[in-house]
Amino acid sequence: MKTEWRIFLVVGGFLFGIAILYGAWTAGESGRVEWVGTTALALSFLLCAMCGGFFWFVSRRIDLRPEDRPDAEIADGAGEVGFFSPGSYWPIGLALAASIAGLGLVFWQFWLLGAGLVAVIFAACGLLFEYYSGTRRTAEH
Repeated sequence: MKTEWRIFLVVGGFLFGIAILYGAWTAGESGRVEWVGTTALALSFLLCAMCGGFFWFVSRRIDLRPEDRPDAEIADGAGEVGFFSPGSYWPIGLALAASIAGLGLVFWQFWLLGAGLVAVIFAACGLLFEYYSGTRRTAEH
């Protein structure tokens, strides 16, 4: 996790510097600060700081991974990484539901926004519990 928080630190520092430079530059050119771009850059910095802070916090609590050790071998990273779904249609449904909610927000139609948010919750639950549904076999059968 050391690598990740360092990457976020570098990107966050860049965004912070660019936000200050952008605000000063627009103030010098037009006489006033262009707040939309400055705010977007500042919020991007905060997002990077949040992610980097999380990775820094986690990296202090776990052992060094092979990616973080300079003396690590390729074989140190071998083994099971995790379970990845071989094929699922739920991400398509989730994207469609988010699109419906986005359209409701764009056109300021609360009924469409509500329907989209309900569909997002339904699709997210379907994606989360995809492998926890179905019949359960017990020792008696």
